[in-house]
Amino acid sequence: MDLHHPILREFPDDRETIKRLKASDERFRKMFEEYHQLDDAIYRIEEEIEFASDQEMEEMKKRRAWLKDQIYHAIRHPSIALAAAIMQAQQQPQRAVATP
Repeated sequence: MDLHHPILREFPDDRETIKRLKASDERFRKMFEEYHQLDDAIYRIEEEIEFASDQEMEEMKKRRAWLKDQIYHAIRHPSIALAAAIMQAQQQPQRAVATP
């Protein structure tokens, strides 16, 4: 059983939105980073690489779940400017890079 829960695996259809949010929204980027730090810490505890009390583990899991909910909301409701940029990028054909 895989104990890691990375956001990109949790929301595979939203990779482009996640990438744009990470690049343009500092609050989102911080939540994304904290989520992955918690996920790694929880994994290390579950694999008995590191130790924590049951209460600490429960608090970490609750925080991770809360962050996941916040990240999901941000993905589903990006700012209007970001949404417009995403729509424009999706409508434009991929351009080949010319090499000299």
